Amino acid sequence: MLLEVIAGQTVEEAAKSVEESAGLVKDTLNAMLNWLIQKSGSLLIAVLFIAIGLKIVNLLLKLLRRSFERSRMEDSVAGFLLSVLRVLGYILVFITAATIVGFEVTSFVTILGTASLAVGLALQGALSNLAGGVLILLLKPFQVGDYIVEDNKKNEGTVVSIDIFYTRLRTHDNKLVVIPNGVLADNSLTNLTDEQKRKVEIKISIAYNSDMKMVKQILHKLLTDYDKVLKEEPQDIFIDSFDDSGMTLGIRAWVKTEDYWKATWELREQIKACFDENGIEIPYNRLEVDLRKDG
Repeated sequence: MLLEVIAGQTVEEAAKSVEESAGLVKDTLNAMLNWLIQKSGSLLIAVLFIAIGLKIVNLLLKLLRRSFERSRMEDSVAGFLLSVLRVLGYILVFITAATIVGFEVTSFVTILGTASLAVGLALQGALSNLAGGVLILLLKPFQVGDYIVEDNKKNEGTVVSIDIFYTRLRTHDNKLVVIPNGVLADNSLTNLTDEQKRKVEIKISIAYNSDMKMVKQILHKLLTDYDKVLKEEPQDIFIDSFDDSGMTLGIRAWVKTEDYWKATWELREQIKACFDENGIEIPYNRLEVDLRKDG
């Protein structure tokens, strides 16, 4: 008897709960229907505004793309800027449409700002590389094909690609080096091929008893006869320092940037050959031992 009462109460409570839920759904649907009827005019205007606004945004983006093409902007920079502007334009259109309907967008903007801050903190390194890539592509401290030296880790090579997040270098021994753009933007670097000419500087030691006049004549003739030296540019032959075992001479001459390494190697070989032919000694450290016999 007791179980029947309990069971009866349970069924009654369940039926009451279902009835309350059905009433809540009905009230919600009625409220939504009434809201749609009241806002029908605003909704129609908002839909029209979204359709027109999106077309205007796309039209402006097309005009900007043509402008970027005329200014010969890098494709990666242009694509990135257009993507950002497209997202901002779409957000502005939908927020304005929500305002037309009557929604309060203040809280939405606050939530969006908080979420953006959280995402920015979580992706701080990636955003740093992104900003560095944009700066590199806009300011152009180097371009694809340039030979650069990154002064922080001393990575160097020919630039093969500049992406939004990373820059790729090809070393002289055919290794691929990937450097984050944030590192390149925050540290100094040396662009060795930005100019069309480059100065070769070679230092070589000679003995103190060498004939300086003859040495200078030999080196001057060597620079004059060498075809890769730019004859219209100044040439320097000078004493760089006085050392323990001899004097160090400095030689400076201008060559085309693409000839720099080959000219440096060939001039060193020719200097050694000319010195050998003319009996000019290149000093080196050596130890002399005298053996004495007592008695």
